[in-house]
Amino acid sequence: MSGVMVQKMKVGSYRWTILALVFFATTVNYLDRQVISLLKDDYLAPLFGWSETDYANIVVVFQISYAIGMLGVGWVIDKIGTKLGYALSLLVWSFAAIGHSFARNTLGFMAARSVLGVSEAGNFPAAIKTVAEWFPKKERALATGIFNCGTNVGAIVAPLTVPLIALSWGWQWAFILTGAAGLIWLVFWFLMYEIPARHPKLHIDELAYINSDADDTSVHSTEKVSWFKLLGFRQTWAFVLGKFLTDPVWWFYLFWLPSFLNKQYGMSKMQLALPIAVVYTMTTVGSIFGGWLSGYFIKRGMEVFRARRIAMLIFALCVLPVVTAQASGQYSYWFAVLIVGFAASAHQAWSANIFTTASDMFPKKAVASITGIGGMAGGLGGILIARTAGMLLDHYKALGSIETGYFIMFIICGSVYLLAWVIFNLLAPKMKRVEI
Repeated sequence: MSGVMVQKMKVGSYRWTILALVFFATTVNYLDRQVISLLKDDYLAPLFGWSETDYANIVVVFQISYAIGMLGVGWVIDKIGTKLGYALSLLVWSFAAIGHSFARNTLGFMAARSVLGVSEAGNFPAAIKTVAEWFPKKERALATGIFNCGTNVGAIVAPLTVPLIALSWGWQWAFILTGAAGLIWLVFWFLMYEIPARHPKLHIDELAYINSDADDTSVHSTEKVSWFKLLGFRQTWAFVLGKFLTDPVWWFYLFWLPSFLNKQYGMSKMQLALPIAVVYTMTTVGSIFGGWLSGYFIKRGMEVFRARRIAMLIFALCVLPVVTAQASGQYSYWFAVLIVGFAASAHQAWSANIFTTASDMFPKKAVASITGIGGMAGGLGGILIARTAGMLLDHYKALGSIETGYFIMFIICGSVYLLAWVIFNLLAPKMKRVEI
């Protein structure tokens, strides 16, 4: 059946139910990793005597573990399947999140963060593979943008709940309750998920729609795809370098935005809740719009590679105003909040598209592996930006001008997307599909 005929039919919507599961898993993923940044200034740093460099080192431990996990977990998910791979990852990271509550020194937090990093690495390879399994190309960027909103929702829920939990019951319970949320998700995952070809609730018309691209039947293959073989393709390096350059910006917002607002404007953790909620609400809009835009271009007849390329350029340009955040914040901190929110929103729009290029350029049997390799690169970039931020902020803090450190970081955050866009298009100008 042709893709045009399938598109004209009224198909079912069970794929969106599956996407909802991925959305909630991603929400829990980011909720768990955000807790430490919200407890840092009021609880953990005073209790354990952390400097900015100490905190940066804890962040780096997480990111090294995340990068290492990404290298292997994508291949594992491609081998054992999405259902079991996703469940195993979430089970381990939920217990790791709870494990933070038992830490009694900095080394204990590093141990808990390392396990959390390795296990949380499974979320995005499993999520992107799920989207590749359940959605045709014209809907994949939108689906990715929607589930990627879970990162924003997690970042909104965290400042609204974590300080309140810590104030009411102690900082340990903030880790325990947020970590336990993932265990509830597991029940629904096992009850509701199966690959489309074997799912009893999936109508035959929707299955035909999902498979309407008719260019990849490898999703159920157990053939081993070597990392070294994947690294031989220019498309791999386009994706990897794009993630290496831009993922760290999100890490910076995630781990340092609360401290930036605290140091720059003297805001307490309770005062931070609304501005952070505004920032991540904006990113939710950006994530969905970013996925919708390239899908809209494709539905209007534009080639896939051109639609992704134009959308990514638009969002790379939208990041640039972040360099003015501090200057605008002199008039009202809300100007800084809104500018950072706009830049973070553009990042999520960019992310929805660059994630989708993995399934555009590679067969489904290799999607989790490619996503994992790119995620590892993003984690390594996150390590670099964490070390850079820690040293810069400590240096300028000692000089009595920590604001200068943040200004330099915002210059970095605003400029890397255009560089990433140029490199991506030099390496994969037409995003030619790889044959493995």
